Amino acid sequence: MSKKRHAQSTPLPSPRRLAWDCLCQWDANPNIFADTLIQRASAHLGEKDRAMLQSLVLGTLRHLQLLDYTLTTIRGKRHLQKNARWLLLCALCQLLILGYPEYAVVNESVKLAPPKLRPVINGILRSAVRGRDQWQAELSNLPMALRYSMPEWLVERWLNRFGKQDCEVLLQSLQQPARVYVRINAIRPPEIIPADWQALTNAPNWYALPDGNLPFEELKCGQVYIADPSTRYSVDLLAPAKGEKILDCCAAPGGKSSAILSLTHGECFLLATDAEKKRLPMLSQNLERTGAHTAVHVQYCDWAAGCPQALLAQFNAVLADVPCSNTGVLRRRVDVRHRISIRELKRLTDIQLSIAEHAMQAVCPGGRLVYSTCSIEPEEDSELVQRLLKLHPEWHLAAERLVLPHQEGTDGAYVALLIAPSQFRS
Repeated sequence: MSKKRHAQSTPLPSPRRLAWDCLCQWDANPNIFADTLIQRASAHLGEKDRAMLQSLVLGTLRHLQLLDYTLTTIRGKRHLQKNARWLLLCALCQLLILGYPEYAVVNESVKLAPPKLRPVINGILRSAVRGRDQWQAELSNLPMALRYSMPEWLVERWLNRFGKQDCEVLLQSLQQPARVYVRINAIRPPEIIPADWQALTNAPNWYALPDGNLPFEELKCGQVYIADPSTRYSVDLLAPAKGEKILDCCAAPGGKSSAILSLTHGECFLLATDAEKKRLPMLSQNLERTGAHTAVHVQYCDWAAGCPQALLAQFNAVLADVPCSNTGVLRRRVDVRHRISIRELKRLTDIQLSIAEHAMQAVCPGGRLVYSTCSIEPEEDSELVQRLLKLHPEWHLAAERLVLPHQEGTDGAYVALLIAPSQFRS
């Protein structure tokens, strides 16, 4: 038998096996994102298995502290190998969070374990099955941060800011798997909108997709772009018009730049820049797919370092969608809760202020700047804009909006529209 034929007959690893591998890799490499691991692992999977893999990995990470607490409650503090721990956490997620059939979860998890560990894995999971009702009954007595697997400092600040009831509703919303939405490209829209795409009443040209049903062909052709509806607020506030010179400072991977092109039907001059050179090829490819690439220029630029001389006062409209803590998109970017810290928040605000100030320099007299984040933290949002205006009192704030996930049913975001003076001081 040839090697090729043998390879074809070798069965693919199960989604449970792949999920376990992804979680172990995620634990071993703090710089890698879960979505990247899932994308790599699911390359040869069908839709159903791909959806299951994603559900297992993201579900485990979304509820990690609670699952770890549950495992410790059952097992005690006896030593457990790291890989075995991740296998158990993934299995507990299936049993207690996702509601998968216990027979399949226990048996498949035991089969995946090394022979010496199978009795331990079996015993722990059987205990979890027996105590499931009690576990559910005791959830409400756990501290809020543990119950929702969120950093204590973040929950504490949300409690102080929103109150207990709204804070809990917010946390509940962030524990839900994120829906998939698409925005129609007005330059080259699909000929037919599938019947199972759900139009959003408050967002023209946006659709919610059925679970696990990605429109690969439409994406490949540039007819649609996957993005959360919350991203539309920054572009709508920017109000790009045909014939304008527009700059998107932090553009990769290209969602907001492609929306600008769609709104203007490609009849504008758009400069899309990013501070990470490795992201520029993807940015170029995504914008070329819109069908308006002749109006687009892509280049490297680190706006935290300054405004290039050639770009001073050149643009009618500038979008500064700055790097942020991502606290508004915790349901979509599950890694964030395990990475963010007070120190990181302070570091980010310094970068955000620098980017915004340098982006201001690219706006022509009477032009406009939209500052946006996918954070819901005041330091990165309204407070930072007020700092900016104190430094540049000749500018004025025309509009701002904070989008909260539990109120809008979308990701969280903040947007502010700043208007430049009609003449700059020399």
